[in-house]
This record gives sequence, structure tokens and C-alpha cells, in this order.
Amino acid sequence: MAGALDGLLVLDLSRILAGPTATQLLGDLGATVIKIENPKTGGDDTRSWGPPYAPTPDGNSDLSAYFMAANRNKYSVAADLSTQAGQALVRSIAAEADVVIENYKPDGLVKYGLDHATICAQRPELVYCSISGFGQTGPERNRAGYDLMAQGFGGIMSLTGDPDGPPMKVGVGVADVMCGMYATIGILAALRHRDATGEGQHIDLALVDSQMAWLINEGTNYLASGQEPVRRGNAHPNIVPYDVFATQDGHIILAVGNDTQFRAFCQAIGRSDLAESPDFATNPDRIANRAALTAAITETLAMRDTAEILELLQNAGVPAGPIHTVGQALGSAQAQTRGAVVQVPHPQTDSGSVQLLGNPLKFSKTPVEIRRPPPRFGADTESLAQVLAGLRR
Repeated sequence: MAGALDGLLVLDLSRILAGPTATQLLGDLGATVIKIENPKTGGDDTRSWGPPYAPTPDGNSDLSAYFMAANRNKYSVAADLSTQAGQALVRSIAAEADVVIENYKPDGLVKYGLDHATICAQRPELVYCSISGFGQTGPERNRAGYDLMAQGFGGIMSLTGDPDGPPMKVGVGVADVMCGMYATIGILAALRHRDATGEGQHIDLALVDSQMAWLINEGTNYLASGQEPVRRGNAHPNIVPYDVFATQDGHIILAVGNDTQFRAFCQAIGRSDLAESPDFATNPDRIANRAALTAAITETLAMRDTAEILELLQNAGVPAGPIHTVGQALGSAQAQTRGAVVQVPHPQTDSGSVQLLGNPLKFSKTPVEIRRPPPRFGADTESLAQVLAGLRR
């Protein structure tokens, strides 16, 4: 069955995580993605970001787990952009592509004649997406951008971590991943405009811009009040109780979203006195008296086992849950039912397959399909002509 983006050709000049996240998603949706990799560096930087690696028969694996996280459903073509031959090869692909995506520094591709102004002048119908740390404009435009720097500059680290601890990044490269998501949305919107008008366009996307955009309620809390948000650990700035609490044998998540749930929660744990107190009657009351309520809940839950509490709260209709390790999460029955982990054949590995994270999109008509495993470096350079010819049919 054809994917939603079947027949679409994407030229991928990106590396690391933000751009590859976008192009992998486009590939999952059916697009043909040709990833250009530099032979001088052995390809995408993340190929060497290991261990762990998928073992290969040649004993020189370039399939790091990091690389495999964002590079399935792609062809790998080796091309040195500093050479005329490499530039000519990339231009030949761009001449047939629907989308180009790159994450060089602003103006970094001008010297090769592969920048958006040059390429789009030749192909006005092309959608060209540029991802950079700080965008194509502004006083910081020439600074390099990595996920950690974006999280620091964009404010999220000031909100993350223990209240008495240092600023903390999110546990994964979420600024990169979210930037890749914004890139995908922007590309699809631009393609719809192109299909309606025949007119392509340039998309300018910055890691820092996208990170500040997903400050969401904490960002608007600041804009509305003028008060700088503070680190609250796992607590919520606008909802109480909404936090992680210790039990006798572990921890649970408690997410009480309204007054009805709060009363049900208090009754379930045998603390109806809390629900009856005017100090905790409404969510604004609970926010004003956060410390006292949190102390009372902490004392009560610490005397009970995790399984007991979770069963009580589930039966009472109160949102609560466990805190899984990565292994517990991916090994859960829910994850297995929903395809959170997929086994993908890969003939160039010792085991003949690799395990990858599944795509969460579930389509009724154009399902996601993993057609190609993460490629070895340059694996498709010689067969590029056949790949392009196949699209022309």
C-alpha cells in the first residue's frame, strides 16, 4: 500500500538530529529520501556517536544506536560538497526533488551554489527548508546550534530539575526533535501551497525559535504575570496536586486535573478531611496552599505500597501511574500492542535485523511502513540512478 507521501522526493543535506528527524518522518510517510553524506568524515556525525552499535560482518559498524534513531527509510549517497563532482551530483538530485532540507550554518552552502537562493531560483516550485541554531537573521545567526545550547538559550533548562539543584536539560535531545517536528509540519504546509499554486518557498527554522515556542504555558505564564517561572521538579505551575510522590516501596505519578478528581482522590486515600478543607477546595486554593497540601499527601502516600495506591486511584477514576524505566516502558503490553518497538530486517548486520522505535502515527488508509533500515554509509551511491529512474515511472 502506498504511503501518504508516495512519489515525493526529498534531498536530505542534514545531519545530527533535527533535520534527520524531519526527513525520517517524511520517509515513514512514504517519501523517497536521499541522504547526502560527506566521505571525508565518514558520513553523518552520529554514525560515530556510540557505543552501542549494531554489529556488522565487517567488524567496522557505522550503525550507532543514535544514528539508527533518526535515519531509517533513507538512501545514503556519498558526496563531497567541496568538489565540483559532489556539487554536480547534489544539483542533479535537487533538479528532481520536491523538498530540500539542510542544517548548515546560515550562508554555509553559498560557496557551493547549493543555498536556497540559488537552488530556488532554478526551481521556483521547490520547497527548501533551512534549519540552524539561531535562524537566518538576528544577532546570533552565526552561532553554532546544538540541542543543549538551544535548551539553555531558549529557557527550558531554567525550568527543569530540582528546585534546589542546578539548571537541567531534558533527558533526550527534545529541542532537536521538536524542531524536526516543526520542520515536518512546515514542509507539508508548503507542499500543500505548492500543489495549489505551483509556487515553492523557503522555510527558515531555528532550534532556539522552536524551543521557545514550546515553552507553552510557562512562557505565557511569564508573559501574563511578568514573574520568572522557577524550577519545581516534577510539580506543575498551574495544577496541584500534579507531581511525583514517594510510596513505601517506590514512586507514583499523581495528576489531579480538576476539583472532582481531587475529591475522589482524597476519598480513595482516606483523607476526606483534605477535600473538606476550604484551603484546598478549588485549584487556585490548592496552588495558594501548595506546600501544606503536598506535605499532607506525601505523609499519607509514604505509608502505602505502590501497587495498592495505584489500584485504589484507578478504581476511583483518579489519573495516576507508575514511573517506568525505558526497558519497562518499551517492554510493556501497551507498547507491544501499539507497535512501539519494531524489528526491521537489515542484511548488513550480524543478526540480520535491528530493533527500532516505531512511528506513533496510526493511519486507516495510508499506514506507516518501514521500507528500508538505517543505511550503511554510502550504500546507495552506485544505485542512485536507478532510484531516481524508479521515481520517474
